[in-house]
Amino acid sequence: MDFARLWLGLLLPLVAALDFNYHHQEAMEEFLKSVAQNYSSITHLHSIGKSVKGRNLWVLVVGRFPKEHRIGVPEFKYVANMHGDETVGRELLLHLIEYLVTNDGKDPEITNLINSTRIHIMPSMNPDGFEAVRKPDCFYSNGRENYNQYDLNRNFPDAFEFNNVSRQPETEAVMKWLKKETFVLSANLHGGALVASYPFDNGVPATGTLHSRSLTPDDDVFQYLAHIYASRNPNMKKGDQCKNNVNFPNGVTNGYSWYPLLGGMQDYNYIWAQCFEITLELSCCKYPREEKLPLFWNDNKASLIEYIKQVHLGVKGQVFDHNRIPLPNVIVEVQDRSHICPYRTNRFGEYYLLLLPGSYVINVTVPGHEPHLTTVVIPEKSQNFSALKKDILLPFQGQLDSIPVSDPSCPMSPLYRNLPSHSAATKPSLFLLLVTVLHIFFK
Repeated sequence: MDFARLWLGLLLPLVAALDFNYHHQEAMEEFLKSVAQNYSSITHLHSIGKSVKGRNLWVLVVGRFPKEHRIGVPEFKYVANMHGDETVGRELLLHLIEYLVTNDGKDPEITNLINSTRIHIMPSMNPDGFEAVRKPDCFYSNGRENYNQYDLNRNFPDAFEFNNVSRQPETEAVMKWLKKETFVLSANLHGGALVASYPFDNGVPATGTLHSRSLTPDDDVFQYLAHIYASRNPNMKKGDQCKNNVNFPNGVTNGYSWYPLLGGMQDYNYIWAQCFEITLELSCCKYPREEKLPLFWNDNKASLIEYIKQVHLGVKGQVFDHNRIPLPNVIVEVQDRSHICPYRTNRFGEYYLLLLPGSYVINVTVPGHEPHLTTVVIPEKSQNFSALKKDILLPFQGQLDSIPVSDPSCPMSPLYRNLPSHSAATKPSLFLLLVTVLHIFFK
């Protein structure tokens, strides 16, 4: 064997460096397939469905066990290009993929992240829209909607109003994907502004709309997550870099405070998929010139990595019966922050709760039994790429056969419509915001 050629092969990257150009469907697929082939031990490429015109909705999973869920390993996702004319996120996710796979085994932070997390990356949820853009524009192009002319970020079930629209194939595919995986944390990437926006996007008086906002029971965590991303992006954190006279303090906003949105994906994730999701607006111009893409990568790289790490906030574990058999579909909630659609254990009896440092009471509810309360203390400094692990052994005697085995999902209807107008979420959150900011800068 030619040893000089062997050494050259070891030195050269397995995948040719990704250029900073816009990658249309064919080029994107070629890149993703090349990564999956050359980094097969840490990646898994699959399609979750097809667009209206039959294009694959590709997802690349990066992780030490990329093909299947492992107990104790949280699931994270990034989704971009819901609006086909908002293009920066699509390219950033391709470069993020390259950065992750080429730094495994070289960068300790990236290696630990891959060891401890399954990272799902969907560069384009709306490939038909992206391909339909003929004349890129900063404000609006004809590729914003899907091929059927539906806005995919107005196409999900809504917890506050009836959303009587025709559900699109791309939306249906994402909804099925969310049921299949135990996603804990997510972000969807957009363009047209520079801000990290957190739920809710829609609302009712019970969530604070009379105060021009709409807050979740986990508002402290969402403010923290949004600040984590914005604070590491040098332009986003300024809050006033776009020429639209909108000022976002520290580059963060509540979605409803910015503008109400019916049928958005971020609210759907939180309510029906038990996944905390924020929206990242990454560029003032929706479809900027290609030569600006390296600047966007430099501005967002640290934020993209740091945000993934937040999937390890809080507490995780399994719920067992007295015979140490894992219990699926058991309600596991934190006292004083119950969800309108209660969070439940997955098919492995696992639960994941994103929480900031502090003391909490976990309430485990099994039909026919008294609530089982467990106190946990989340430490100030998170453990090494892992949430606090707390398995819960229920002391109940006898068979727990009353736990439902069918799909426990809440109905896809406006769950918040009949709530009273007063709610903990409507209380002023200045204190929570102060705690959040202090935690970010002094952690």
